[in-house]
Amino acid sequence: MVHKLRVLGGVLLPLTFIITTGCGQGNAGSAASAKPSEQLAPPEETGVLEVATRNGSTTYYLDRHENPVGPEYSLISQFADSKGWTVNWTMYDSTAAVLQALQSGNTHMAAAGLTHLPSRSEKFTRGPAHTEIVEQLVCHRAMRPMPRKPENMPNISIAVTAGSSYVETLNKLADEHEGITFIEDESKTTEVLLSDVARQDIDCTVADSNIVQVMRRHFPHLEVAMNLTQGNNLGWYLPAGSEELAGTAHEWMNSTEGDAAMGYVESRYYAYIGEFDFVDLRALNRRIDERLPGFITRFSEAEIATGMPADLLAALAYQESHWDPSAVSPTGVRGIMMLTRRTAESLGVMDRLDPTAAIDGGARYLADRHRRLPDTIPEPDRTFLALASYNIGRGHLLDARQLARELGKNPDSWDDMKEVLPLKADKRYYPSTRYGYARGYEPVHYVQRIRNYRDVISSAFD
Repeated sequence: MVHKLRVLGGVLLPLTFIITTGCGQGNAGSAASAKPSEQLAPPEETGVLEVATRNGSTTYYLDRHENPVGPEYSLISQFADSKGWTVNWTMYDSTAAVLQALQSGNTHMAAAGLTHLPSRSEKFTRGPAHTEIVEQLVCHRAMRPMPRKPENMPNISIAVTAGSSYVETLNKLADEHEGITFIEDESKTTEVLLSDVARQDIDCTVADSNIVQVMRRHFPHLEVAMNLTQGNNLGWYLPAGSEELAGTAHEWMNSTEGDAAMGYVESRYYAYIGEFDFVDLRALNRRIDERLPGFITRFSEAEIATGMPADLLAALAYQESHWDPSAVSPTGVRGIMMLTRRTAESLGVMDRLDPTAAIDGGARYLADRHRRLPDTIPEPDRTFLALASYNIGRGHLLDARQLARELGKNPDSWDDMKEVLPLKADKRYYPSTRYGYARGYEPVHYVQRIRNYRDVISSAFD
């Protein structure tokens, strides 16, 4: 029984905040640029690890400064660093092309958000797993009726990326439920297909839950109709016969160093996203179009003046006022950066409702919070602590840092400090601090929301 159609060619739609082109570390290109397999020496001999990947929010992409980032990029880079190797990245357009590179032996390893499947493990050498996901059917929020069970899936248009694990999942469901059909698209990534669903060009697609988690912030009309699988592992694959290198990778991933790398990836890319809030994210995306263009130049000028990134300042301003230059709170803070009268006077801001003056003043205030923290605090922790200081005040932050030391926590680690800050509202702890009670849970949520907003906003500054 044939359940799918194959789309040949087509146009790859731009998705600038997720999908980028160009080079990161080493070379990036098409399958044609990869080395012939007979020339591919082991990394132990050359000191170079050849890695196949694809652009995506959960794999590898370039940030607004054209620096390579992403979960797969972070893990591979730390693995290679532990061995003293450099990484040569080759960028492929699709999962199918990555798997073809493995098949031809043109790479040492594929790190492209690949699901560990028995069918793949028969062809390739399985590397270590690093992320657990479920595959989800994702449709537009307006779709009625929403397909909540597999038996509701016939007669809806479904497209998935070619060569993906989703093809196996849908073929299995089609064998069990008559009438399920889908298109296997060779030209579009999962992220692009999700954007097609958001525009209602297709009814539904299938995506890993971590991709959905990231993408729904940009396209809040995406809705998870149902989970199609139980937990699956994402991880690395190597060409057949690469057991020695796979063993080295497994050993590293299961080491203390590998655990720390996994913790960094979780904290950097996923942990702060939190629960999906349709109303909040719909409003944010609307205001990116309607309000942000009027302030982009001012945020960029503030970055030049202070060194604080423009997209971070914009996210902070959105958290404070939703980019309303005339905002006034019941407690008397005002303007797009919601400065107190005392803070504004100390910064020389005469009119808090003047967005140019307020953005400049807020940027200088955040830069001051950042500068007054010890130079030994690494990024991004130092920026997160500066944001917390902007919100709760430097005195309360210093109290929390001292509490962290007393409790055996690291005051330079945001992961530790977000556990300690709420203790400023706990009567077992705050009486012993210099500045006393504070709503210490607020800066934790404050930083989380700003990080989330910044991810969505950053594409406007590219």
